[in-house]
Amino acid sequence: MAQKTPAVELEVGHRTVRISNPDRVYFPARGETKLDLVNYYLSVGDGIVNALRERPCMLHRFPSGVAGEKVHQKRVPHGAPPWLETVRVDFPRYGRHAYELCVTELAHVAWAVQMSTVEFHPWNSRRADTEKPDEWRIDLDPMPDCGFDRVRRVAHVAHEILDELGAVGWPKTSGGRGLHVYVRIEPRWGFADVRRAALAFAREVERRAPDDVTTTWWRKDRDPRMLFVDYNQNARDHTIASAYSVRGNPEGTVSTPIRWDEIDDVEPGDCTIATVPARFAELGDLHAGIDDAVFSLDPLLEWADRDGVEEPPDPD
Repeated sequence: MAQKTPAVELEVGHRTVRISNPDRVYFPARGETKLDLVNYYLSVGDGIVNALRERPCMLHRFPSGVAGEKVHQKRVPHGAPPWLETVRVDFPRYGRHAYELCVTELAHVAWAVQMSTVEFHPWNSRRADTEKPDEWRIDLDPMPDCGFDRVRRVAHVAHEILDELGAVGWPKTSGGRGLHVYVRIEPRWGFADVRRAALAFAREVERRAPDDVTTTWWRKDRDPRMLFVDYNQNARDHTIASAYSVRGNPEGTVSTPIRWDEIDDVEPGDCTIATVPARFAELGDLHAGIDDAVFSLDPLLEWADRDGVEEPPDPD
């Protein structure tokens, strides 16, 4: 019988984090292990903490590696270390609540990876007021037959509109086939208004790129060659992988911040846990300034009123 590799202890800031099963293979394409995943997150530490800071965070866990079962976990389990921070979020529809991970330091991320977390999916609001988002998320989501060239074209259209609005967009690869753009917003509005503003923006993108974009509600009704501007990602308790989050696929792709001038050259599949650490060491956190560029949703809500945009149906 093969001998089990002993756990290792890592000093992360002023915490000690124990990593069990460090040699368990998580990413079969190149053979990276659980310890490799921890070391990846340590290498982008400032970036991942900046992306998650103070936000309720859903954990996507893969206890036996990404080839195995995926577990969506909202609640921090009993037995978590006393230095872990959490935030309570309520789910009125079900009469339930959960204490979710609330990252404020890198050791919290390392602990989550020890608990087999691969992907980090934070809310777009922070614990000071979880009902008032401070982040508007533009999800450029390609349908099955939509090529990445089309995603690139639509990203440029979105950038053009953001410039006209006076909003600063912070793009990143999704870790899959699409792109995300984040905009920091004033935490003045609830989820319904933010989603309504996001829909007004999506329809403006659709007007300017009608051959490339759809905002059709039902997936079955969308042209499979089109790109869907997914405003639903701004709904309450809807989350997407954060900047610097690894994705649960064999290649260990990473949702990677990029510059606008990289849109035409970036190949999302090239951004992995094997390549992003060197990129981060060279460029630093490309989203580091996001909190300094805060946008008011008032112009978009005026567009929504002008166009008669109603609150979309609940995406659930």
